[in-house]
Amino acid sequence: MKFYFCFKNTLFIWFFISLFLVSCGSRNNTKKKHAILNKKSQVNNLSKKKPIVVGANQFSKYFPLLKGKNFAVVANQTSMVDYMEKSAANSHKTDIKKEAIHLVDYLKQKFPNQIKTVFAPEHGFRGKADAGEHIKNGMDNKTKLPIISLYGNNKKPKSEQLKGLDVVLFDIQDVGVRFYTYISTLHYVMEACAEANISVIVLDRPNPNAHYVDGPILEKEHQSFVGMHPVPLVYGMTIGEYAQMINGEKWLKNNLSCDLTVISLQNYTHQTLYDLPIKPSPNLPNAKSINLYPSLAFFEGTNVSCGRGTEMQFQIYGSPFLDNKYNTFEFIPHPNFGAKFPKHKDKICYGKDLRNHKNLNMLNLEWLIDAYVSTKDKSKFFNAFFTKLAGTKKLQQQIEQTYTYREIRKDWMHDLEAFKKTRSMYLIYE
Repeated sequence: MKFYFCFKNTLFIWFFISLFLVSCGSRNNTKKKHAILNKKSQVNNLSKKKPIVVGANQFSKYFPLLKGKNFAVVANQTSMVDYMEKSAANSHKTDIKKEAIHLVDYLKQKFPNQIKTVFAPEHGFRGKADAGEHIKNGMDNKTKLPIISLYGNNKKPKSEQLKGLDVVLFDIQDVGVRFYTYISTLHYVMEACAEANISVIVLDRPNPNAHYVDGPILEKEHQSFVGMHPVPLVYGMTIGEYAQMINGEKWLKNNLSCDLTVISLQNYTHQTLYDLPIKPSPNLPNAKSINLYPSLAFFEGTNVSCGRGTEMQFQIYGSPFLDNKYNTFEFIPHPNFGAKFPKHKDKICYGKDLRNHKNLNMLNLEWLIDAYVSTKDKSKFFNAFFTKLAGTKKLQQQIEQTYTYREIRKDWMHDLEAFKKTRSMYLIYE
């Protein structure tokens, strides 16, 4: 009897254990199914995500503003638009084909007698000139429109260059960094147009560095074409939002206000990832270089190369003067497209390769500090351009006094918070 009782109880226990295991397996399978369904749902949501529509592609919003008006365009190689071309494939069917075309070429087709002039920023209308290279006035071979340079001696349109115009269109891809000169060109265009009672239409484009705000605020005594406004190095705004801030903060001469219209982006937020389809300038060849640019461009004010004269611009750094025990990556700059006279031409540079570095969500000063510590002759590390880039003398002094990155950044925070409050008044996007 005892044996029978034990056997019966054992069967009873095993029965419930089996039920429990089956139940757990069923729940796990249900969880797996839910996980798979959730992943499928996420993929479907991503596939349904609407593409960004840049301002220049929203013809219905700004073509009416050009009707019956004479206008000029501030543009470069990034000023491309898509348009739908209808072509009869056969007698029964019409195909609609999406084509890419330069904005100026398209406007010349649509408004042949009203588009009068092209204004070109640094690097020129077709974007082929070196950084800092003098851009000459000329004529566009394709459209036969006069091209007026806004880089060099003529950074601000002259009154005679604006004569007879009613509107100026501004369509240039920015990268969201204070010393990238396109926002300075924007300032001078708005100022000249405000003085001449000419309207400005900014065709907005995404900022690939709009996901953060960081860096020292420019001090007034260090204003230059590579820094005109009291903003941090990385300001987290599109060029359309920035135009509104120029107007609203009365940064134009004599407190002028420009008659401004911004054709805003569709389906965009400041956190939207955006890989630029066209290089914004010759030495920013890809998304990695654009992400690293705010941090590595400080080296332009030192004796360290950022990779100009290679195919890895703003993804590497190095110098013949850095200690090669700690800087094991080597490269030799040679003249190339976008760098006819690169720093340390034909010399071995020792430094770091950052091409596989994770994307930045804040400025990185550690590379600059490490290079300074590693350089053999520290008295020759910085040059006068560094203060213009930084917008303050304090940064160089802090590095020379062996401040850590955290100590330096802590010094920015109060001003950054004040700027963010000002910035919030002009934001168009979340």
